[in-house]
Amino acid sequence: MRTRIPNMLSPLALAVLVCIGASGAIAATPAAPAHGHAATTTTGAAPARAAVRQYTLETGIVNGKMVFIDDSGRANPVLRANVGDTVEIKLKSGEGAQHDIAIPDLKVQSAKFDAASGPVTVRFNVTQAGKFAYYCTIAGHRQIGMEGVFEVAGTSIAAPKAAVSSTGVPGAELYTAPSVRAADAAAVSVAMDPAAVPAPVGARAPQLLKYRMETVELNGKLDDGTSFTYWTFNKKVPGPMLRARVGDTIELTLANARDSKMIHSIDLHAVTGGHGGGEHTQVGPGQEKTVTFKALNAGLYVYHCATPLVPQHISAGMYGLILVEPEGGMAKVDREYYVMQGDMYTTRPHGAKTHQEFDLDKMAAELPDYYVFNGAVGSLTRDYKLTANVGETVRIFFGVGGPNKISSFHVIGEIFDKVYSEGSISSVKRDVQTTLVAPGGAAIVEFKVEYPGHYLLVDHALSRAGKGLVGMLEVSGPADPAIYKEGPAAR
Repeated sequence: MRTRIPNMLSPLALAVLVCIGASGAIAATPAAPAHGHAATTTTGAAPARAAVRQYTLETGIVNGKMVFIDDSGRANPVLRANVGDTVEIKLKSGEGAQHDIAIPDLKVQSAKFDAASGPVTVRFNVTQAGKFAYYCTIAGHRQIGMEGVFEVAGTSIAAPKAAVSSTGVPGAELYTAPSVRAADAAAVSVAMDPAAVPAPVGARAPQLLKYRMETVELNGKLDDGTSFTYWTFNKKVPGPMLRARVGDTIELTLANARDSKMIHSIDLHAVTGGHGGGEHTQVGPGQEKTVTFKALNAGLYVYHCATPLVPQHISAGMYGLILVEPEGGMAKVDREYYVMQGDMYTTRPHGAKTHQEFDLDKMAAELPDYYVFNGAVGSLTRDYKLTANVGETVRIFFGVGGPNKISSFHVIGEIFDKVYSEGSISSVKRDVQTTLVAPGGAAIVEFKVEYPGHYLLVDHALSRAGKGLVGMLEVSGPADPAIYKEGPAAR
């Protein structure tokens, strides 16, 4: 049975994975012919020869798409039955990630299954004729290929009251809308400490660097009284900042936690080839893979998960920065900080005291409920604050995970002395008030703090501050009235 994740994703396939609108079934070789023709009549008797039709489907990735695969290796096969038949579908996760199968028009849905649960079976009686879509209801999976057709021939009959049963794993058997969950009292902080910046490289020769990262899915604190299921690198948002110099060779191992429900990967914008590493780091739960690359270009680069749906994985928290310093390193400053912005899409409005679920439709429409610095509301005001003393120079490595929204990064009450736009270290702008940073982009800003006080980090699309996008820089030291004071000038 062909269920292994292939080592290569074609550029065309990757483009399909990134596109939210690329939904629909993959063409499959038809299964054995059905008896008779599909009918649309709503009354009548069941066929005389009712049968039990059994199918076995295993999930996997074929040609860059996630699919259901039958015993003959066909992707998203057409399943067939006659009115009056009993259908049994045995389901197994081939790559270890979590899935289910649903035929909503027939009110059929299996329990969720993954490598830990083992196979499940859904069994139901067929009472309606026609063609019906079957698909995985896990957010994003239908859009990246997990959809097929269930064809029923004959004449429709009245459905029995209890049409669906399932074995293998306890769980809801009937297709229902997702229920509202209370916030998880055990949710943990995912906010990355902005001071967690690796030491400067300095003037050293190129060398081999080894990094190991783990993808972890966990319930984290999105806001006071609100939790969210984050997908992370090393349990934090953003993931760890990596630091190297031009000419270094970097060996990066990506491990996926055993209890993960999803496949994850990493695409580093600093990497030349292999889809930034995403081609060879599609890692199932409990697995790990390694890639090695040369740091060819200096700059500040974003990395993110490159597993479909890519924007969903990014929005859930899977992004970070890698700094490649030039030969000789960067100029010394007094303080360095690491800040990233993200936009998040939830089923309930901003501020709802609940466990927020991811909303795929809002993401497709680019209508975020939350904007966050370092993963959560309050991450840079309550959990952490940037600090400095009067006279010090502050450098902020700033990036936008996105997946969708541009940032107009601004520090209220300060002017950037230097801005390295678009993460390019080879050119600098001076005396900048606000700098644009694209999704999947980065910038380095530097400024000398010359007056004490509280300085706010914002996106100058200021409505976003009301959705969580505020940070704080606290500057301590003596006030110089020649720079700023309340009231009129001295006479």
